[in-house]
Amino acid sequence: MRNIIGVEMDGDGIETAVLGFPRIGPDRELKTALESFWRGDATAAELEGVATALRRDQRDAAVAAGVDVLPSNDFSLYDHVLDAALLVDAVPERFAEDFEPGSLELMFAMARGGGEVAPLEMTKWFDTNYHYLVPEIGPRTGFAPRLAKPLAELADAPGSRPVLLGPVSFLSLAKGAAPGVRPLERLEPLLDAYQGVLEGLARAGATEVQIDEPCLAGDVDVDLLALIERSWDRLAGARSDLELALVTYFGGLGDALERVLRLPAAEFHLDLVRAPEQLGPALAAVGDEARLSLGVIDGRNVWRSDLDAIVRQVEPALARLGAGRVRLAPSCSLLHVPYSLERESRLDPELRSWLAFATEKLDELARLRAALAADGSEREALLAPSRRALEGRRRSARVTDPQTAARLAELPAPDRCDRAPASERARIQASRCELPALPTTTIGSLPQTAAIRDARRRLLTGELDRAGYERFLEAEIDAAILRQEQLGLDVLVHGEPERNDMVQYFAERLRGFAATEAGWVQSYGSRCVRPPILFGDVSRPEPISVRWWRYAQGLTERPVKAILTGPTTMMQWSFLRDDLPAEAIGAQLALAIGDEALDLERIGAAMIQIDEAAFREGLPLRRSERAGYLRRAVDNFRQTTARLGPATQVHLHMCYSEFGELAEEIARMDADVLSIEASRSGMDLLEPFAGYPNRIGPGVYDIHSPRIPSVREIEELLERAEGTIPRERLWVNPDCGLKTRRWEEVLPALENLVVAAHRRREAEPGGPAATRGRTSAG
Repeated sequence: MRNIIGVEMDGDGIETAVLGFPRIGPDRELKTALESFWRGDATAAELEGVATALRRDQRDAAVAAGVDVLPSNDFSLYDHVLDAALLVDAVPERFAEDFEPGSLELMFAMARGGGEVAPLEMTKWFDTNYHYLVPEIGPRTGFAPRLAKPLAELADAPGSRPVLLGPVSFLSLAKGAAPGVRPLERLEPLLDAYQGVLEGLARAGATEVQIDEPCLAGDVDVDLLALIERSWDRLAGARSDLELALVTYFGGLGDALERVLRLPAAEFHLDLVRAPEQLGPALAAVGDEARLSLGVIDGRNVWRSDLDAIVRQVEPALARLGAGRVRLAPSCSLLHVPYSLERESRLDPELRSWLAFATEKLDELARLRAALAADGSEREALLAPSRRALEGRRRSARVTDPQTAARLAELPAPDRCDRAPASERARIQASRCELPALPTTTIGSLPQTAAIRDARRRLLTGELDRAGYERFLEAEIDAAILRQEQLGLDVLVHGEPERNDMVQYFAERLRGFAATEAGWVQSYGSRCVRPPILFGDVSRPEPISVRWWRYAQGLTERPVKAILTGPTTMMQWSFLRDDLPAEAIGAQLALAIGDEALDLERIGAAMIQIDEAAFREGLPLRRSERAGYLRRAVDNFRQTTARLGPATQVHLHMCYSEFGELAEEIARMDADVLSIEASRSGMDLLEPFAGYPNRIGPGVYDIHSPRIPSVREIEELLERAEGTIPRERLWVNPDCGLKTRRWEEVLPALENLVVAAHRRREAEPGGPAATRGRTSAG
């Protein structure tokens, strides 16, 4: 077999594998198909046709690269954790009553809600920017195998290796849907369903199954490890003719390594990018028959691999186990990186030569396997492109900026970045902006309409000049301010029509970043982002948001919040350089964003919101490693706001995270107003903030669902919030920005939000929700 690098492979050497592919489509074909289906403009058959074509294209690319082990059932129309719930029929009762089992309508209702039925809660997939839907396990949840999806994908890809989310990780990611329900206590009946799944796959011709247990990269106590052992005792005995591969990623196995490697698996996959130190102990601990799958190509970042270093890393494994017991693979699914560099015609050629997206990572796998099988001049020729790219990057003058280093050296240490006391700031800010109890606002972005996207496209193609584009944006801001005033919101936003993405927009205007044309990565469902690439030292050459905030504030007497993206979120939602410590990167970003905040203050901004939506996302999976990250993230925020005066009200926004254990660190960030997601949890996420010293805006409606919350629903959430936080410290806002929603959804939802806030102001603090007034809206 000849692979894409033109090397003949005899098939008897080291094998390569891929754990999962990107699935949104190189041109976001799945996004287009999904949204067309949701609008009723496409049929289910047309949607599945797009999905099938995407799967086949990915498989063809991997076959061309000579990949030996190809995944199936890694594809999802919305979310693979939701798919896992449907696979074992873990469907909450509120959906089971109204939808056919296994139907698209059921899946999308669980993902997006519908009518009065709320969707599943959503949160981040470990420490990535991918969102998953949280399974709900109730006291009557029954488990049963529903194999239509994996069997269909296996039939479409004979010889592929089906991918399953492991049962212990599935239950670890789930939530109890009623008091006293602990999902992990339901392992035994869940294993019955998993056994049925494995038996069905074996009957359909599968010879290997990949079982992902990423929970093993976190804190693994003896109880969790016992559950893992119990599950593998059951699953490995399900079919003797089926090889099971235990796949871990996002970190190492730590102290659990030896016990894990004694499990009855045919193969163990190790993430050697995040945890290279575990290879030596793994070679000593693995049994005499099991294979090791070595995750040596970074599935989370976009830099070309140092193939020389990987060859040196892998050779001891080959010497110890032999080629037949070693597989080479990316560290995790390639879901987290863009498709291909082929579409990046505008990237600077020098920078482009340093990068590897999913397609190029397949090339790296092929080169690596060929180099390990070769020696002498043949090996040198195979490794030469990697060496040239790495050396060029090391020598490039564009990577370092002495001016940035000099400015950072002049800044005070983080522990000297205190602003005036919060009580003093609150008094000064209250006199500057007189607001009612329960002030209403939004998080920042308003709907990005087709007209906005088209204007941005026409600017890029030259159909619209810069002056015409700016006039268009001014008209959009005019309309946004007018709509917000008509709704009766107390604190307005300009709506961000000029921003393509909250991170990308700033990155494109900061030195040290590069943006892609088609580097799309799935965030959830049809939502995609293009993470910018941080390749060098960061600085801000000129103001970024000042012009648009000044224009918006000139249209209204009400305060307009300025909205900035915080340094930690800029880091988490970018592809970071790997040649500089995270602490240094964060300090550079804090300086640049702080410069922007200071310019906004100088022209009169009374409120500046700094979005740190990814604050918890970067939290290391092991508790022992978290203190350093939290110190850096808090210090970065404090450095960003340190130069602002006491009259400037600093808002901190965080979304879709469980904050309970982080309440102290968030309090240390010392924002004047904190806004967090809370609606899908029914305000449960608010409880750890009962002692929060400043003001707080718990989200009162879920913007990730198209459903419009009623006045009564929002009132009840506010009533619950007042049971935890005194009314005088509460704000009223949606969970997150409204960019992805349509005005037809946003206007009635915000109208209900304002009505609910007014009703709560009329009710006794902490008392029952009011019932008078516009009951038809409720």
